[in-house]
Amino acid sequence: MSRNTRPSIGRVVAWACLIAAVVISLFPLYWMLRTAITPGRELAADNAGLLPDNPTLINFERVLGLVGREEARAAGGSGAELDFFLYLRNSVVYTGLITVVQTLLCAMGGYAFARLRFRGRDALFGLFVAALMVPPIFTLLPNFVLVKELGWLNTYQGLVAPSLLMTPFAVFFLRQFFLGIPREVEQAALIDGAGRWTIFWRVVLPMTKGPLLTLALTTAVWTWNDYLWPLLVAPGEETRVLTAALGIFLRQSPNTSPDWTGLMAGSALSVVPVLLLVVFFGRRLVDSIQFSGMKG
Repeated sequence: MSRNTRPSIGRVVAWACLIAAVVISLFPLYWMLRTAITPGRELAADNAGLLPDNPTLINFERVLGLVGREEARAAGGSGAELDFFLYLRNSVVYTGLITVVQTLLCAMGGYAFARLRFRGRDALFGLFVAALMVPPIFTLLPNFVLVKELGWLNTYQGLVAPSLLMTPFAVFFLRQFFLGIPREVEQAALIDGAGRWTIFWRVVLPMTKGPLLTLALTTAVWTWNDYLWPLLVAPGEETRVLTAALGIFLRQSPNTSPDWTGLMAGSALSVVPVLLLVVFFGRRLVDSIQFSGMKG
């Protein structure tokens, strides 16, 4: 190789650091999958190779309810049952409601702060920004007490109530993009006789598909992985989400060791919807992040 095409030391170090970061990030996922395909009775002894000596899909079948209790116990399970499809449905409803409604309403709020003029607008927006500094754990107990007083425990409305309407970060995030839209575009629509609602729906929103998709994806991933709030307000069977159900499944092993293989199989299956979102919308997400970086 010529001197000009020979990679520099800095480039080699950068690639080595990048590869190391990728390996470290993916190792927990690899270990989860490895544990999921390991027979339960061989888990303690079979932990040296990249793959188990006797890989099996019985743990996935147990989690999906495709085998009986006795067969599950014979495969090394604790006998605990997991109604995977019911909890999957609850997680989809919980995530879908918050993602769609919150993204739409935050877009309305961000546009109002960016374009509309009303008394107290700046003070109200400052209050939203100040709310970014409040850790979510501080609002957990007040929200729980409110949901309990309303009689919304073990209901979908109790699950989605605290974060359904909007979040300070989402309003702030979208407002910054709306401020970057040229006012001439909206003024031209006003001259043509369009009202504010028409401009918002037909002009502004189509121009902000990237930021909206970014917000929707991040909201969906955060909501899908939420554990503590659903566990507090919706522990009942009919409203229990998948993350809380997996935690309860792990604890349902009296007088036996925890069912790690079943838990890892359930966790691997619970990751699939998020991975599908990233696969289908990942390109748009990367483009929108690049766009937001240029705008900053």
